[in-house]
Amino acid sequence: MKYILSFIFSFYCCFTFAQNLNLDPNLTLSEEFRYFMNEGAYSGQEQFFPSYSITPELTLNWGESNNQLVFKGFFRHDKDSRRTHVDAREFYIQKSKGNWDLSIGYQQIYWGVAESNHLVDIINQNDAVEDAFGNTKLGQPLIKYTLATNKFGTFNLIYLPIHRKLLFPGEKGRFRFPFVLDEDFITYEKNSGTLKKDFAMRWNHYFGILDIGINHFYGNGREPFFNLGSLTPSAFYPIINQTGLDLQLTIDAVLLKFEGIYRSSNFQNFFANVSGLEYTFSNINGAGLDIGIVAEYSYDDRGNLSVNSLQNDIFSGIRIDWNDMNGSNILFGVLSDIQYNTQSISIDATRRIKENYRISIEGLYFINIDSEELLLPFFSQDHYVKLEISQFF
Repeated sequence: MKYILSFIFSFYCCFTFAQNLNLDPNLTLSEEFRYFMNEGAYSGQEQFFPSYSITPELTLNWGESNNQLVFKGFFRHDKDSRRTHVDAREFYIQKSKGNWDLSIGYQQIYWGVAESNHLVDIINQNDAVEDAFGNTKLGQPLIKYTLATNKFGTFNLIYLPIHRKLLFPGEKGRFRFPFVLDEDFITYEKNSGTLKKDFAMRWNHYFGILDIGINHFYGNGREPFFNLGSLTPSAFYPIINQTGLDLQLTIDAVLLKFEGIYRSSNFQNFFANVSGLEYTFSNINGAGLDIGIVAEYSYDDRGNLSVNSLQNDIFSGIRIDWNDMNGSNILFGVLSDIQYNTQSISIDATRRIKENYRISIEGLYFINIDSEELLLPFFSQDHYVKLEISQFF
C-alpha cells in the first residue's frame, strides 16, 4: 500500500505542476500477461501472472532550454507481491551552459554496444523483479557532470551517493531460488553499506568509423558475490574497481562490436569480454525491410562462477525491421554455451497499432541447462511467453 500511495502522490504533484505551466505530460498504461509453460519447481510458484503498469513522463524546459526537469515514474501491480513496486526511473534537474551540463537526481544511464551481454553498463542496478536478465534498470540517485568537446571527446564524472539493492521475487514469483529471499539476504562488505559513496568516470569519442568509450567505476558492485556452497547460503556486495572499454567499428552495413572489463576486489579478480558483429541487408523488398544478422561471443574467466552464466557462450540472432509507420520489428536469438550443454532461444517483437497502442511479445525457452552453471539450474522450469498491450496518452 505504501508504494501505491507514494506513487500516486508523486504522480499528482508532477502532473499538477505540469498543468499549471500548460504542459502536456505523457502517460503510458500497460496490461501484461506472463505465462510460464511449466509448473513451478518450488512450492507456491504460479504459472499465470496478469498485471498492469503505469508510466508517467514529464519534460520541462525553461531559461531558453538551458534548464530541464525530467520525470519518468513507474508503478506495477502484479500477483507476485514483490513484483508490485514503484520506482523513479528518472527524476532529475539538469543545467546546461555552453559545452557542459550538470544533472542531479535519479537517472538511467546506459553504456555499451553489445546485444547479448551488457558488461560495461554498471551505473544502474537491475530491476530483477521486472526482468531477471538485466534488461530493465532501476533509477539511480547521482550527480553527473558532462563536458563535451569536438576535439577531445566527451567526459563524464559521476558521484553516486546511494547504493540500490536487488529485489527478489516473492513466493508466487518465478526466476527465484528454492527459498524466498528478502532484501537483507544480500549484505555488504565490511565497512561498506547502502550509503557508501560510489564514483564513476567515462570518456567517449569517435575517430572516423570508430566509436570508443573508456570508463572506470569504484564502489559497491551491482552484482552480488554468491556463496551457495555452504549450509547457509549467503551473498554480499563487494567493493570493486572496474575498468571498461567499448568499441564499435562501422563499415558500411557491418558493425563490429567489443566490450571488455577488468574487475578487482578483495575476493575476486577477473576479466570478461563480448565481441561480435552485426550485418544488415537493407531495403530488401524496396519498401524499407531490413534484416540484420547478429553474432556475438562472450567470455568470462570466472568460468561457472559467472553470475550471468555467459562465460563461454555464442549468441546468434536475426533482427527484422519493417521500417513502417507502426515500428514493426522482431529479434529472434539462440544462446549456446560452448563449454557446458546449455542452450536457450528467445524472441522479442513489437508493433504499434494505430497511433496510441503498442503490442509487444517476448518469450524465452531453455532447451537445456547444465547442472554446472551457477544460477541457471534454479530457473530450469521458467520457460515463459509474455504479451503486453500499451496505450499512450
